[in-house]
Amino acid sequence: MSEPNPRAGTAARTEHVLDHPALASLTGPHARFAERRGRVLRYPVDVSPWLALPDDPDADDWADAAALAGPGAEVTLAGFGGQAPQGWEITFQAAGVQLVDDGLAAAPDAEAVRLGPADVPEMTDLVERTKPGPFLPRTVELGTYLGIRRGGALIAMAGERLHPPGWTEISAVCTDPLFRGEGLATRLVLAVAHGIRARGETPFLHASAENTNAVRLYESLGFRLRRRTVFLAVRAPQRLADGREALRV
Repeated sequence: MSEPNPRAGTAARTEHVLDHPALASLTGPHARFAERRGRVLRYPVDVSPWLALPDDPDADDWADAAALAGPGAEVTLAGFGGQAPQGWEITFQAAGVQLVDDGLAAAPDAEAVRLGPADVPEMTDLVERTKPGPFLPRTVELGTYLGIRRGGALIAMAGERLHPPGWTEISAVCTDPLFRGEGLATRLVLAVAHGIRARGETPFLHASAENTNAVRLYESLGFRLRRRTVFLAVRAPQRLADGREALRV
C-alpha cells in the first residue's frame, strides 16, 4: 500500500470553477477518468489531452506533470497563465475566449442522432477534415455527442467535453465543408445545449479569439463572453526526475 501524499488533493481552488475547467472536471463529474500524481491530474491519453495543474504549481508539481505525461509527451493546459520551467517546450500557444449561456434558444433537433463508440471512425474522419480541435478514440465517453447524417454519411456533429460541477462544455462543433451554410452547426449546438439544460446545468464553450466569425455567431445565439484565456500545449522533458508511476484515483 502506497504512503499517503501530503500534497495530494491540496490544489488551490480559483474563485469560479470555470477559471480552471479541466481541474474542476477531473475533481468533479469526470473524476472517474482522472489520473493523478500529487496535485496534478490528467485525462487518459486516449480520452483527452488536457492536463490540470494547481493554480500555483511549484517544482514538485511540474515533476509530477512530467511523470504523468511521460518523457517527451505533449499535453494541453487549460487557462494556464504562468511560465513553464526549464526543460518544457511550448509547442502551441494561442489566445482564446470562454463563452457562457446567456439566453440560448436551446431546443432538441428532430434530425440529430445520438453518436456512440461505433460512430468514432466517422467522427474522427469528420474532425480530421474540419479541425474543430482534439478528438481521440475515447473522447465520445465524455458526454453526449449528436450528429446529422445525409445519405447515411455523418456530415455534422457537436458534443460535450469538459464537465465542471454545474456546467458542461460544448465542443467538437463541425460541419462537412460540402454542407456548410445550412445552419447545421447552430442546430446541433442548440440541441446539445438543450440536453445540458435538461440536467439542470449551464452550457459553455471555448473558441479561438482570432476566429471572430465563430465568436460573433456564438454571441448571436445567446452566448456571452465570460473571460479571455490562453490555449497552451507543452512538451515534457525527455528525461524525468524520477521513476514513480502515476496513480489512478
